[in-house]
Amino acid sequence: MSFWESIKPARRAPVAVTVAVAADQRSLTLTWDDGHIATLSAQHLRQQCPCAECVEEFTGKRVLDPSRVADDMKILEVAPVGNYALTFVFGDAHRTGIFNWSTLRQLG
Repeated sequence: MSFWESIKPARRAPVAVTVAVAADQRSLTLTWDDGHIATLSAQHLRQQCPCAECVEEFTGKRVLDPSRVADDMKILEVAPVGNYALTFVFGDAHRTGIFNWSTLRQLG
């Protein structure tokens, strides 16, 4: 048996197949290719933004104070980033976070 025959392929991460922002823009519902459905609040997404403005790049320490994110945070825009992530424009004009599928799945 060759080396390549003995290794197992990496498990593919789930991928969202539908993404819907609620009419009030305060939540996002994701339907995953494995049938799982998750609804995430705009506030929670904003609090968990993985960008360098919200998380210190070298230490991974969150610098965004979650208590400073408004309860009524909205998702103004959502857009795909390649085939691996989503990006958002939030009600506070923040727009630099890229949320990959694995991060979104963990949040949901």
